[in-house]
Amino acid sequence: MAPSQRIDVGVLGATGMVGQQFISLLASHPWFKPSWLAASERSEGKTYREAASWRLPEDPPASLGDVKVEACVPGRGPQLIFSALDATAAKDIEPDFARAGHTVITNARSFRMDPAVPLLIPEINGDHLALTRLQQKAHGWAG
Repeated sequence: MAPSQRIDVGVLGATGMVGQQFISLLASHPWFKPSWLAASERSEGKTYREAASWRLPEDPPASLGDVKVEACVPGRGPQLIFSALDATAAKDIEPDFARAGHTVITNARSFRMDPAVPLLIPEINGDHLALTRLQQKAHGWAG
């Protein structure tokens, strides 16, 4: 996949420590391009540079410094969303994004015991992605 064909992705909880980890990994990823950042009301409306108290040893991606942080509102972000929300927030917000048709990749524990939610290690059990169809049917989600 050429750099010009990178897939736009969003990050929920972009200003927190886990969100910063996602952004650090995604900013130089050959397949994904972080283009939409969302966080709490405290960060909403600020640029990422203003909102995120960067805690990682490397510098934050310069390309995202002027991106405006938005509210975690389903339907506003791209199709693919990486969620760095804590479990309490994820329990309510992530299903709303899935219902709105987003594909949500999360590290929150909120749905780990749901038999229709795959726990993936792509090199080991990539075939578990097939569970997403069961998940959509079981929960009535488009995403």
